[in-house]
Amino acid sequence: MYIAISGNIGAGKTTLTKMLARYYGWEPRFESVGFNPYLQDYYADIPRWSFCLETYFLKERFKDMLAVMNSKHTIVQDRSIFEGVYVFVKNNYLRGDLSQRDWDTYMELFSLMQRMMRLPDLMIYLRKSVPSLIKQIQKRGREYEQTMQIDYLKDLNDRYEEFIFKQYKGRVLVVESDDLDFENNMEDFRSIINRIDAELFGLFSAQNNNT
Repeated sequence: MYIAISGNIGAGKTTLTKMLARYYGWEPRFESVGFNPYLQDYYADIPRWSFCLETYFLKERFKDMLAVMNSKHTIVQDRSIFEGVYVFVKNNYLRGDLSQRDWDTYMELFSLMQRMMRLPDLMIYLRKSVPSLIKQIQKRGREYEQTMQIDYLKDLNDRYEEFIFKQYKGRVLVVESDDLDFENNMEDFRSIINRIDAELFGLFSAQNNNT
């Protein structure tokens, strides 16, 4: 089984991925944010580095997809290849930070890769407003994220809405997360677990019912 955690920068994807992996015994997979050699340059000059950054991410996410498809374990993944393409790359293209030539080249490459992919069994979308995203980004204090513009986050949120509700064809669980603190509040985390159990297994787990 393949579960993907979706959401904007600062939505809580990595935290939830870790918690679900621990709770269910799933195998977690994380995107290589800390190891992308283009990331810091990208935030300093997005038009110059967008194609390099996104092509690197595409390569890494395709490797992850192949590993997921060959795994005998249930995988929970922090951001899928699909939102990388239809949210982040498309956003750069629409903002004019990715040229038509680079967009066409990128999408042709992705279409070839897509023939070897499958959709997640469940995509969990952590839906969060821009003010909540900004608060979380400031709290975690990654230096390269502190210069991000508010309109960039808003555009990404718009792309997520289009992707999740108009474009994506797989099964989606939408979690309104502005008022949730699932990392520190067990009741909030349990509410997510109950909904996942209902989606995947058609029932609430006995463990959750008895706690």
